[in-house]
Amino acid sequence: MSERVCIITGAGQGIGRALALYFAARGVHVAIAEQNAANAAKVAAEIAAAGGQARAIATDVTAPDQVRAMVAQVQETFGRVNILINNARWTGLAPARVQDIGDADWRRALDVNVTGAFHCARAVVPIIMAAGFGRIINMSSVEGKHGKPFIVQYVTAKHALNGFTKGLSKEVATEGITVNALCPGLVITDLIHKSASVAAASAGISTEEFLDQYAAEAAIKRPITADEVAALAVLVASPAGSGITGALLSVDGGTAAY
Repeated sequence: MSERVCIITGAGQGIGRALALYFAARGVHVAIAEQNAANAAKVAAEIAAAGGQARAIATDVTAPDQVRAMVAQVQETFGRVNILINNARWTGLAPARVQDIGDADWRRALDVNVTGAFHCARAVVPIIMAAGFGRIINMSSVEGKHGKPFIVQYVTAKHALNGFTKGLSKEVATEGITVNALCPGLVITDLIHKSASVAAASAGISTEEFLDQYAAEAAIKRPITADEVAALAVLVASPAGSGITGALLSVDGGTAAY
C-alpha cells in the first residue's frame, strides 16, 4: 500500500477521519476532500504529525466543478490517484415520517450519497486507469441492504449507491479497477450521536437507551468501531483485494443477517 494515493471524501470527521488516519499509517498518501475546510485541515495535520503525507482540499461533492478542481489538485500534489473512497454522506436533518420529509432534505440525501459518488468516480476513473491500479470503495450502510423507518431518504440513497457500485464494477473490471461498497452497521460518531439524540427525544428515551437498542440489532450486541470499518477498507484497497469487485461487504456485527 505504500506510496499509493487515496482520495477520501467527507474525511474531516467520523468514519472518514478514521479511514484517513488508518490508510496514512500504512504509507498511503491521503487527499482529504471535505466540505468543512477546518476539519479537513485538522485531519491533515494529524497525519503530518504522525509522519504521513496528506493534503486537505475543501470540496463539496455535489458540485462537479469543485470535484474536478479537487482531483486536479491531488494530481498536482501526488502525481496520480490510485484509490477513491466515496465516504461523504447525508443522513437527513432528523428522523421523520415520509410525509414530513421536505423536498430539500430528500434531494440532499440523494445529491451527497449518490450523485456525489458519481461526480467523484467520473473524474477519477480515467486517472486511475492511467495509473494501472485502481480501487473505488463506496461507503454504503447496513441500511442499504434492508430498510429502517423514519430515514427513508437515507435508505433510498444507500440502496441507489449499491446499484451504482454493481453497475460500475462491471464497467471498469477489465481496466484493472475494482469497485465495492462497504456496509457498516452502527458506528458511534458525533454525527450519529446527534441524530440519535433527536430520535431518542421523539421516542421519550435517553440517547444511550436509543443507541443500546440499535446496537442490540447486531448479533455481537455492540456498535462497530470506525477502525473495524477502516481495516476492511484497507483489505479491499490492497493488492490482496484484487479478486473482490461488485460486492456489498457488511461490517455490521451480523445486523443484516436478521
